[in-house]
Amino acid sequence: MTDDPTTARADAPDRPGDERAHGLAEGELPPEPQTDAPDVHDLPGGALAALEAVLMVADEPIPAVRLATVLGLPTGEVVDLLRTLAEEYRGEHGGRPRGFELRQAGEGWRIYSAPAFHQVVGQFVLDGQTARLTQAALETLAVIAYRQPVTRGQVSGVRGVNVDGVVRTLTARGLVAEAGTDPASGALLYRTTGYFLERMGLTSLDELPPLAPYLPEIDAFDGLDGAAVTTGDV
Repeated sequence: MTDDPTTARADAPDRPGDERAHGLAEGELPPEPQTDAPDVHDLPGGALAALEAVLMVADEPIPAVRLATVLGLPTGEVVDLLRTLAEEYRGEHGGRPRGFELRQAGEGWRIYSAPAFHQVVGQFVLDGQTARLTQAALETLAVIAYRQPVTRGQVSGVRGVNVDGVVRTLTARGLVAEAGTDPASGALLYRTTGYFLERMGLTSLDELPPLAPYLPEIDAFDGLDGAAVTTGDV
């Protein structure tokens, strides 16, 4: 007896194009099954609430692909959910705007306090806190951000003071990192990190304000890597 061609077998493998039926983009593989995890659609609040629960404990931006794996959902569906949450937090679906927002930073998504409340939040965070960046550190970080990769000597030339200690502080805090050596002088080069982008709320350096034209050209300070800058930093 031959099988009825109109009857679908439950154990038949997916045919080409079936990924679209599951909400996947063409060529996208479904996330690995979580054998001990519940179906997020069956949880209170559904997939949106499950996504919120994960984002609330994230201490760094989480890529949509990783969120999809954790939730057991197609990446495309998770991206749609992320956008829905972001709109909801902004009050675009009839609710009140929240004091926090969901946005992309670096290579992932994370919940941040809304910019309108930065003074209130800043007062809370900085109240009684002494371990914060000095003006000298902020100025040094700005030079590195706009002229990277640069050597400490070149940064010292722009600022007019020795920045060795400040660069060590910025490196220890994960805001800058070594980026090889200068071919001409052999001095270490420095660049900003992904953590810098995260703290600034940026997805790329292209989003920095257009201040670079006001900084001196680094080429003018190429000879300073071997020279001592004696002016003390603040």
